[in-house]
Formats: sequence, structure tokens, C-alpha cells
Amino acid sequence: MSKGNWEELAAKKRQELENSIPQEWRIPSHLLPPADQDDVTGFPEASGWFTADELAITNQTASELLPKLASGELKSEAVTRAFCKRAAAAHQLVNCLSETCFDRALETAKKIDEHLTQTGKPIGPLHGLPISLKDNFNLVGLDATVGFASHVGDPAKYNAVLADLLLEAGAVFYVKTNVPTAMMIAESVNNVIGRTVNPRNRKLTSGGSSGGESALIAFKGSPLGVGTDIGGSLRIPAACSGIFTLRPSFGRFPTLRCRSGMPGQEAVQSVNGPLTRTLTDLELYSKVVVDAEPWHIDPRCLPIPWRAVPLPQKLKIGVMWHDGVVLPTPPVTRALRHAVEKLKAAGHEVVEWSPEDQGEGIKLLGRMFVADGGKAIKRELERTGEPMRPEMTMYATARELGALEYWDLHLERQQYQKRYLDRWRSTGIDAILCPTTPYSTVENGKFRYGRFPKPL
Repeated sequence: MSKGNWEELAAKKRQELENSIPQEWRIPSHLLPPADQDDVTGFPEASGWFTADELAITNQTASELLPKLASGELKSEAVTRAFCKRAAAAHQLVNCLSETCFDRALETAKKIDEHLTQTGKPIGPLHGLPISLKDNFNLVGLDATVGFASHVGDPAKYNAVLADLLLEAGAVFYVKTNVPTAMMIAESVNNVIGRTVNPRNRKLTSGGSSGGESALIAFKGSPLGVGTDIGGSLRIPAACSGIFTLRPSFGRFPTLRCRSGMPGQEAVQSVNGPLTRTLTDLELYSKVVVDAEPWHIDPRCLPIPWRAVPLPQKLKIGVMWHDGVVLPTPPVTRALRHAVEKLKAAGHEVVEWSPEDQGEGIKLLGRMFVADGGKAIKRELERTGEPMRPEMTMYATARELGALEYWDLHLERQQYQKRYLDRWRSTGIDAILCPTTPYSTVENGKFRYGRFPKPL
């Protein structure tokens, strides 16, 4: 069904997003850093535009904020307001947001504060904490365009299951963050919101597809965010922006009722996970989600409670210096060598891990991503006449597989998984250490992997 002209829809969306930022949170023109200033992470402190209280709040981590929120030392309304302003500033400087719900967030925060005053008890383990979400998480009344003009003006009628879980834990949602078209590009760029850049260097990418989240968190516009990953969409943005993430196994965190860029594609399962500035926050979030027993609300979650796992004093770690397809750049190799030296010095055993299986795995991944001949993506583009982005050439030229071919592809995948598992077991390693991408980050528009930009 036709939806209208993509350029008009995109312009409307960008204007609505701009209008959603109240005047009090719009950076005065005389304070804006010059366009050629690369690093803008110091803007909040250097500009004088933020109050001392706003800086004190937004410079704290989730783990630091939560005890103060639970005790009433900090009010959720004040914390939420501070992060709303810093997120608004981040968007004006690096174009990282896709949706805002500031008024709703402040109203939620007020109710949370009232609950604590009346009962003396916090709502839950995330009491009053602002949390940002990647664009594909459905929130009632907000769009989830996932970079398609065809989804503009199509607000969600229900929340993502994970969003409901976090709300029950006491979280406050205030923004959603930008993604690439269909969430299938290694940089966060689309024809609707445009390109998100890296606040540490605006000439460089913040990665994709959770690049809006990584940019926001690196700017400290969020104490904790949630992104998704199918082939690097958490790991690449975290690496590009210098923050932490966890790409969990499928079935650990709930994934139902999110919008997909390729709905029904389940040969490679997508997962969601946290993006944070510290490892402590990463663990905090993961424990909250698992302790909520998400298998009661998502039938695909595994009923595995949170438990402490004792580690041996000495680990055996396989290091893979490259994947046999692309050589990492010298800074990445240097960082990997540094990590290996530290592990050895700590008494761990480090062995070489052969990249012999990686090329086949990459080809399988690519074949599964385009098994529909790119039809799911083309269908959305055709509804508005939106052009296929140049980064997505593989979807424009793909051939659709028949049902039998697709089944055979699944069998190849299973055989590959079994071979990899057997090699892992026979070597007796505990982990593989390897580069996230060939780059620490790269100039905007120049992320490449092999012949094409890496599909996510």
C-alpha cells in the first residue's frame, strides 16, 4: 500500500523531532561549537550552559545514581530532566535521536517520586532511572521507523515486552535513538533522520546499527541504553565510541514485540543488550532483566535464573588476530597485542585460534540475510518511492531462494555450528579474543568489510 512521498515524510519527521525539543533545551547559537570542532564530548562542561547540578547528575553512572534515587537523595524528576536536556544537546550536536517523549518521561518521574514519598519503598531495582532505547523498541504512541519513510506516522499500539519489563522495574523512558535503514548497515544512517556521527570525533562514525545509542551514551546523554545485535549491531557501535556492551545468547533477554527491519527473518536470531559506560552497569542491567524471569512473558526466553559462576584462576584464551578475510588496521592489532600481554602477565594461557572457519561463516550469514531476495526491504521502500541506500547493494541485487534451498541453507548452518563447537571443545578454550571490526572507528560513510559494507 502506497504511503506517500518519502521526501515529504522524512522532512515531516525531522521537523517533528526538532519541534519536540523545548526552547529551554535548545543550545543558544553563540554557544554552539564550530562545525569543524571534532570532539564535542567536553561541550557540557565547557559551554557553561549546564548547571552544576545537571553536570553532577549526568556525569554519574547508573550504579551511582540508583542508590540515591531509591533513598530519595535524588529525585527522579530532577535526574530525568537533566538527562533530557543532555540528550537534547547530544542530538543537536551529533544527530543521535529518532524519538523523544520528554513530557511523558517527566510525568512518569513525578509519579515515581510520589510513590517513594508515600510508601517509603522504591518501585523496583531501576527506580526512577532514565533509560534510552534503540528506535526499534516499540513504545505506545511513538513511531519505530527503523530508518524507513514508510513507517513515519505509524505509532506503536503496544510496548515491546522488554520495555514493559523495564517499566515495572522503575525505568523512565525519555528518548529513542537513531538506526540505519532496516538496521542493516554498520553505520547509523538513513533517509529519514539522516546520519549519526561520533561525539568523540564528528568526522567518524559511531557505528551501526545501535549507533544512535552509542553516540548518546558516549556524550553522557543517557546513563544506560538498550540496543540490538544480529551481526555486530551492539559490538560495532560500542567499539567505535569506546563504551561497553554485551551481545547475549538468544533466549536470555526478551525480544518480542520489537519492530524488525526484515520481519520474519529468523535464520539468524536478533538479540538485545545493554550499552553502558562501565562494566558494573552492564552487570547491573543484565541481572535486573534475568531476575525478572522474562521467560514468563516471552516464550522464547530460557528459564535460567541469574547465578554466580566461579571462574578458574587460570583461563585458556584463544586469540584470533584476523578472520582470514580482512586484516585489522594497526591500532586494532596493537590494542589486541596489549590485551594479550596483560592476560599473560595475569597468569592466563593464551593460544592462537585459527580463523579457518570464519570465511564460511561470513558467507552463510550473508546468504541468510538476503534469502528473500531483499524483498522485505524493497517492499517498504516501494511504499514511498524511497531509494535503496548505496550501502545496501547486496539487498538490491539478491536472488530469492526457494523453500527447499532455504531449508538446505539451514542444514548448512547447523553443520557449520557443530563443526565450530567441536573445534572449540577439542581445544579446551574458555573464550576467544578477537577484533570487533577492522577499525577502532572510521570516517563517516567509509565502513567497509570485504566487497560490501558488513551486513548487520
